Amino acid sequence: QVQLVESGGGLVQAGGSLRLSCAASGSIISINAMGWYRQAPGKQRELVAVIPRFGRTNYTDSVKGRFTISRDNAKNTVYLQMNSLKPEDTAAYYCHADVRPTLWSGTNKYWGQGTQVTVSS
Repeated sequence: QVQLVESGGGLVQAGGSLRLSCAASGSIISINAMGWYRQAPGKQRELVAVIPRFGRTNYTDSVKGRFTISRDNAKNTVYLQMNSLKPEDTAAYYCHADVRPTLWSGTNKYWGQGTQVTVSS
């Protein structure tokens, strides 16, 4: 199986920065898109950023100019650099990855366990 392990969440003051990491491990032939979602209490999960294996990144409007998604394909790891954090960024952040686990399979979508980001005023 495939596991996504996240790290880097925490408590930060408004205007501060955090960097989230998510490392995929297990049965992996290749990983296509990787990305980050977030979910605040009482709200639906929303896409934050996505990065294909090759190509342009995409961001939700509310984080453009503040967040940067990147990946290290050799390490099967995706990052989210979050700058100029705002209280409205407070949420559980979830990593996702489209993984081809075997040579004879298509891709499956996997999720991390979530890491909490709390931004204080």
